[in-house]
Formats: sequence, C-alpha cells, structure tokens
Amino acid sequence: ASVSEPAQKCCTENIQPFLTSILEELMGPVSSGFTEVRSLFDKEVNEIIQDFQKTNDMTRLKENVDQLMTLPFNSVKMEPCYLKVNLLQELLQDLKSRFKVYHIDFVIQRTQNFMQELMENAVYTFEQLFSPSRQADSAKVATTIEKVKLRVLK
Repeated sequence: ASVSEPAQKCCTENIQPFLTSILEELMGPVSSGFTEVRSLFDKEVNEIIQDFQKTNDMTRLKENVDQLMTLPFNSVKMEPCYLKVNLLQELLQDLKSRFKVYHIDFVIQRTQNFMQELMENAVYTFEQLFSPSRQADSAKVATTIEKVKLRVLK
C-alpha cells in the first residue's frame, strides 16, 4: 500500500507520456522486417511461377515448391529480413539508458524468431493450399499458384 501510490505517480509522470512515441519508434524496424518477409515470399513464389511458365515441368515444379518449404530455414535468404530488425539495437540502446530496458538482444532475437515463424506459416499455408492443384491441367497451374500466393499474402 505504501509503494503503490508513488509507483503509480512515477509511471504516470515518467513512463506513460513516452510510451506512444517509443512504440512508434520501435515499430519502424519491426514493420520493415515483416514487410521484407512478405516481399521475400512474394519474390520466391514469383520465381516458381516464372520457372514453371518456361519449363512446364511438373517434376521441377514439385522440387521448387519443396525448396520453398525450406525458405524459413535458409539463413542467406532470410538475412535481409533479419537485418531490418537489427536497427532496434540502436533504438533500444537509447531506451536502455532512459528506462532501464535490458536484454536488447533478446528483443531482437524474439522478433527475428517471429519473422521466421511467419515465413514458416506462409510457406506451409501455400503448400497446403496448392497441393490439391498439382494434378490440375498444366495450363492452369501458373494461375493457380498466383491465386494461392495472393491468398497467403492476404
């Protein structure tokens, strides 16, 4: 009871007024990273579509889709997404001194884990939605892939 009132006053005066601006500042790199994940997925699926349109090879299409399933674990391709979030390092350093925010690396790592999880969900959903269409007429496959991609991105 004796701590509650001073703690409430401290939060109201020293922390709450800054929360909105802090969140806005932090969301820039986070949003940028997730946008990069979306762009990477879009780019990879577009490459599958282009390759299929050139070759019309269903076996190669299956290989490309199988390779897409490994995308979340491909550190080279995911690296640009992760780099966007590394900007949090600088932003959180300022917060560390002002608000005693610790474990900056943990915040960045968790954000990158969420990005990988989002990509895992995207490729899994793509594969699940596209699987029944693999036996379809090869003339319609590219269109189907595009529709599935748009559905996943939605």
